[in-house]
Amino acid sequence: MFPNIYIRIFLNFFMSINKKTIKAYALKNAVEHSGKAAAGSVVKGLFKEGLKKSGIKKIIPEINQALKEVNKLSSEEQKKEFDELQKLVGKRKIRKGLPALPGAKKGKVVMRFSPSPSGPLHIGHILTIGPNFLYVKKYGGKFYIRIEDTNPGNIYAPAYKMIEQESKWLCGNKVRIVIQSERMPIYYNYAKKLINKNAAYVCTCEPEKFRQLILEKKPCPCRNLDVKENLKRWKKMLDKKGYEEGEAVLRFKSDLQNKNPAMRDFPLARINLTPHPLQKKKYRVWPLMNLAVTADDIEMKITHMIRGKEHRDNSERQKMIYKVLGKKYPWAGYIGRLHFKDLPVSASKMKQGIKEGKYKGWDDSRLPTAISLKKQGYKPEAFWRFVEQRGLNEVDKVIDKKDFFEVLDRFNK
Repeated sequence: MFPNIYIRIFLNFFMSINKKTIKAYALKNAVEHSGKAAAGSVVKGLFKEGLKKSGIKKIIPEINQALKEVNKLSSEEQKKEFDELQKLVGKRKIRKGLPALPGAKKGKVVMRFSPSPSGPLHIGHILTIGPNFLYVKKYGGKFYIRIEDTNPGNIYAPAYKMIEQESKWLCGNKVRIVIQSERMPIYYNYAKKLINKNAAYVCTCEPEKFRQLILEKKPCPCRNLDVKENLKRWKKMLDKKGYEEGEAVLRFKSDLQNKNPAMRDFPLARINLTPHPLQKKKYRVWPLMNLAVTADDIEMKITHMIRGKEHRDNSERQKMIYKVLGKKYPWAGYIGRLHFKDLPVSASKMKQGIKEGKYKGWDDSRLPTAISLKKQGYKPEAFWRFVEQRGLNEVDKVIDKKDFFEVLDRFNK
């Protein structure tokens, strides 16, 4: 047997190497992700070095210490230290661009991005437009910017023109602009289709009473009305002399036993008498998101979609409608959000700031709007490179303005 002193020397030597390897992976993760390394990513890297799941608990204190040291360094210091330790990091093939798009056929990819005209496009929109546009560019096909303006009460009229101009700048004019409020007959047609299939009904119950029944997984009295009566009620919703605002809602007939109450008999259309900026008082019944989106996706033959992961529930609702209509649902991918610590991305807050004189306008350099970023000299390619580096990552990330623009500036050179 070896004397204890030799065992201690061996273990100390092993631990010193281990610490350096941990730090190397922490530095690598920080350099690749705007200066902030995360424990999960370091653990994944260490699996390549032989770390077993059973050993994670023992090594976590070392990882946390490495993260503490690495994350307090500046970006330049991280790069410098990583240059010295990168030989300890296992090499892997670097992917160029986004991963392959499942089921994509050359020249047949059709994708879309659907902003609300509550304000101009901002960095959050740009980073979601990115993967959709890049895939269409890669495979060939059609890319739609579909302006969702079927909520008359939440529209900033100048946004129509702004969104069109900004989209064309970002996508080099290789984009088709569609405005939902110009497609109302299509949504009405789909509403009737669903009623005729006994998959939708017009509900006149008091909202509070309906909510209570839904929570109890019980049907409301309107649910069992026949198709003829529902068509009659639908006609009354459309009639100017019919139901008043708030008196009737078109609902999708889903599974009342669904574990998620939000999935049970969700609304498809409602009466909204607010004058519309484009359509004025031409329409009184407006489709809600899940009806309008489903109708458009089917009519436009959308093949793939990438959207924020907060839309997972909407995807499930839309799948239900697709199934009733006998259609195949498109491939859907999801991405997480970037939460900026010190950058306003809310259209309403930016609008309020402009109104109060805090900002000079939508192109103020302190705002992350497309018009401002363009004015500051950023090129669309810089955003696309950022999108490619991020990939289809569903993890939400918190990032500050300084770190984000450091990365974007490198891509903009």
